[in-house]
Amino acid sequence: MSELLKITLPDGSVREVAPGTTPADIAAAIGPGLAKAAIGARVDGELFDIMRPFEGDAQLALVTARDEADALELVRHDYAHVLAEAVQALFPGTQITFGPATDDGFYYDFAPKDRPFTEEDLPAIEEAMRKIIAADKPLRREVWSREDLIARWTEQGETFKAEWAAELPGDEPLTVYWSGGDWLDMCRGPHLASTGKLDPQAFKLTRVSGAYWRGDQKNAMLSRVYGTGWLNKKQLDAHLTRLEEAAKRDHRKLGAEMDLFHLQQEAHGSVFWHPKGYRVWRELEAYMRRAIDAAGYREVKTPQVMDARQWEQSGHWGKYRENMFVIPDEVPNTEDEGPVISGEADWMALKPMNCPAHVLIFRQGLKSYRDLPLRLYENGCCHRNEPHGALHGLMRVRQFTQDDAHIFCREDQIVSEVRAFCELADRIYKDFGFTYSIKLALRPEKRFGSDADWDKAEDELRNAVRDAGLATAEYGWEELPGEGAFYAPKLEWHLTDAIGRTWQVGTIQSDRVLPERLDAAYVAEDGEKHRPVMLHRAIFGSYERFIGILIEHFAGKLPTWLAPVQAVVATIVSDADGYAVEATEKLRAAGIRVESDLRNEKINYKVREHSLQKVPFLLVVGKREAEEGTVAIRTLGEQAQKVVSLDEAIALLKTEALAPDLRA
Repeated sequence: MSELLKITLPDGSVREVAPGTTPADIAAAIGPGLAKAAIGARVDGELFDIMRPFEGDAQLALVTARDEADALELVRHDYAHVLAEAVQALFPGTQITFGPATDDGFYYDFAPKDRPFTEEDLPAIEEAMRKIIAADKPLRREVWSREDLIARWTEQGETFKAEWAAELPGDEPLTVYWSGGDWLDMCRGPHLASTGKLDPQAFKLTRVSGAYWRGDQKNAMLSRVYGTGWLNKKQLDAHLTRLEEAAKRDHRKLGAEMDLFHLQQEAHGSVFWHPKGYRVWRELEAYMRRAIDAAGYREVKTPQVMDARQWEQSGHWGKYRENMFVIPDEVPNTEDEGPVISGEADWMALKPMNCPAHVLIFRQGLKSYRDLPLRLYENGCCHRNEPHGALHGLMRVRQFTQDDAHIFCREDQIVSEVRAFCELADRIYKDFGFTYSIKLALRPEKRFGSDADWDKAEDELRNAVRDAGLATAEYGWEELPGEGAFYAPKLEWHLTDAIGRTWQVGTIQSDRVLPERLDAAYVAEDGEKHRPVMLHRAIFGSYERFIGILIEHFAGKLPTWLAPVQAVVATIVSDADGYAVEATEKLRAAGIRVESDLRNEKINYKVREHSLQKVPFLLVVGKREAEEGTVAIRTLGEQAQKVVSLDEAIALLKTEALAPDLRA
């Protein structure tokens, strides 16, 4: 008789079961309600099919729709497979490649037989998917030999799948999933028990794009079909509503309407800031300078281009070179076409980050333990060679400016410095009206430094957040295994915007690797040289991306202190032109960013136009206001107006125009 397996449940109870038992069997034994609700399982922490037999003693946690993250991963993976099956049924001869779940849905890459897919194909594909879901086809896992699977794919003309199967590691089991008995795909899983577990009204195909096989532009171009998938129609509808709202808030659309910036091919991945957009930038820069000056930072400026040997010593040349813009140290003489460059030592690179340059500043002159902590800040312009397909407005660019700083400190100062940074970041994010969560990204598989150093650095960051009272559920505290930088663990600040999206912006990293590699040292109290710890930190992340986030968060209606134009004095009749000019001059003298609108247009037209420009205050003046020395104030987004004296209006706007840190 086979030995029984011991399955431990979350409450600590143990069930002894026969080999071949599945999580579904245990759910059924517990009760019919759980049997119906359970859609997957965590077996020893790994997400499993609910119909997959246990392979030994195990810890078991059953997954239901209440476990939303796991449930969404399962259903989105299933939607991707149903999409692939539907496409092959509708378009015979189409080859399948990959189809992963994503943060809000799924996609699948296809090699069509006759023509690329278009968005006109999506309704028919959706209908075919619903038929597969209605058929409630069982999803069954099998392990195949490499030879049999390659033979199957080759026989069916699935050249992409055959290529991938041949290149997978030899010790990796190759698994397939059958949908019913007539369609299969190579997949690690896991999946639901059957297609009928999906809600046929909880998904929508959204768009089609081109994608290179395995992301390499030298390979074949495929058709990628995107979709969004959820547990039920209510979630889908809420998501589609969010997408509609996000489209209205798109910073690229609003940036053009508000005349803030533009992008064009002549500088792909870099931003042309217009006067109004650069005013927003300048206000943010001034705000941040006041914050870092008060916090004891010293501002520096470092070169844009540095020798490849410096990047090699720092580790970036080996770890990050493909993302760097590299240039020769000397341009060849056009009259003598012979090469000047002899090797990598003759190369330079635009800096992708500021940290090595800050170490070089630290190394100038002998540093004592009394000089620490030394906080060096830079509005540092950096360049990274991002792929064309990854670029996205202000959110992902090739040239960007970081609110970057590096704190060089002693071991005994780390926790207090990180805590002080946490408190500074908290004040700044609250000034902009953001809520946030904090996450600790832990050591990645490929990294520099010893395990002992990583243990110490991770504990220091944990302790600092706990000391600041931020390692709580209220602040969304979470640890993220494997997501740290190659040289350091990091704390991440994830902002939540007005429509519930999250944006990772601020960070602080505790680094012992770079000071070692670049030979940074200070003289300690014992008279010996010691390595400082280097804390890399930013709050905005980059000015470009933070401005993009602000535009979308506020739907273009920036707080008055950030608005490029804070007020417009608009006339109803030409008789008020002189008074409007006088009022404008007084407002400007009071420090208000103001313009006048004396055009011979109806006031409703002027109101509408300045509302589209998201001007916070419109001061309307006519003949009566000119005679009485008053203005009719219209606040953006409000229908009512109130008439006040010009002096009252100036006092009101002066208060509104102050940055949060300057208000009493």
